[in-house]
Amino acid sequence: MRLFYLQVKDAILTDEIYCPPETSVLLASYAMQAKYGDYNPETHKQGCLTADRLLPQRVIGQFKLSTDEWEKRIMTWWADHKNTSREQAMLEYLKIAQDLEMYGVNYFEIRNKKGTELYLGVDALGLNIYEKHDRLSPKVGFPWSEIRNISFNDRKFVIKPIDKKANDFVFYAPRLRINKRILALCMGNHELYMRRRKPDTIEVQQMKQQARDERALKLAEQERLNKEMNAREQAETRQKEAEERMQRMLEDMERAKRELAEAHSTIHSLEAQLKQLQLAKEALESKEMELRELTAQLQSEKAMSEDERRRLRDEVARREDEVYAMRTAVQHQQEETNRMQDEMARRKENDRPMHDHHGHTKEYMHSDEEENGHTDLTTDADMHVHQNELNRISTTEQNVNIRQKLDVSQNKECGIESRNAESQLHTFRQIFFIFQII
Repeated sequence: MRLFYLQVKDAILTDEIYCPPETSVLLASYAMQAKYGDYNPETHKQGCLTADRLLPQRVIGQFKLSTDEWEKRIMTWWADHKNTSREQAMLEYLKIAQDLEMYGVNYFEIRNKKGTELYLGVDALGLNIYEKHDRLSPKVGFPWSEIRNISFNDRKFVIKPIDKKANDFVFYAPRLRINKRILALCMGNHELYMRRRKPDTIEVQQMKQQARDERALKLAEQERLNKEMNAREQAETRQKEAEERMQRMLEDMERAKRELAEAHSTIHSLEAQLKQLQLAKEALESKEMELRELTAQLQSEKAMSEDERRRLRDEVARREDEVYAMRTAVQHQQEETNRMQDEMARRKENDRPMHDHHGHTKEYMHSDEEENGHTDLTTDADMHVHQNELNRISTTEQNVNIRQKLDVSQNKECGIESRNAESQLHTFRQIFFIFQII
């Protein structure tokens, strides 16, 4: 069958058998299925069919389409032939080809009595007479059932119809050898025509039944293979989706770990910053206390010498500079603490939409024990919550506690700053009073 398929294919591509453009594209798609198998977009990319002879040159020149556009049309049909075996593709090619007008027709150049050049076509259904310029539409036809006798004498060939009232058709071949070939071809086609109309013998019936059984087995096997291939493709698709989900889960876990580590680092930084701020405030209070003592000493001792007063004024100025420097440092630390606190708040706001997107947002019920300062750390809902989520909840509670500490420290600082301002004003008044006495 493969050799017959290649012969018919070559006759179509060389335009020995006329084929319409649409049918040519369909036949080319079956030819690609027979040669390469199923169409694979990853392997069969644009330009892979350049080396193949796909269409008759007449069809390519009839339309103003590029080679890539023709390949795209053929690949579209080719993709529809998925799961078609190569033998089945060849068979479908031959089934389409046998319906063409010029398929199975042998043409011979002849002349009628007037000397007009014509074509004689011999096929499985009878004899046809064609004009010289048109081999598709016969001018006169003689089916085998209407022919009574055919004969030739030298270059003269006679066709006698069954109807005795009809005239015999006489034509002349260029050579005697052509008449012999025409007669042999007519006898063979007529014998096959008569055999097809006789009832089949037992042997032929058995052969046909056996062929039908084999065809049914092949179809069942092909259907089973198609189901297995579809099941395998579905399994591969599910496996790929599971791997993608697993990869996303791993990425989410890694991101959650990084966020947790960053939150712990920020919390530790805030705690250290709070400790430094507390120590700086205590040192500032100590220096302000010393400054008030010096100011009181300067105000109480009026009988001291000029040098002692100068030394005391220098000491007061130096202590004021130290207090100012410490107050500046405390203010800088307070700004750094506020910045870190704002960063924690922004991070918390950014985490909230992410939890809503992944479906991990939880609603927490507050009981009377929470209002009294006692919280049940494990609820019924937490029995099914991942450990990373519980850790994230505990981290959030720690952030809330630290924020409360920051608020308290900020309130204390405001009180200390107000007291420092009053003390500084009182100190400046005392120094001004001492300068007036001097």
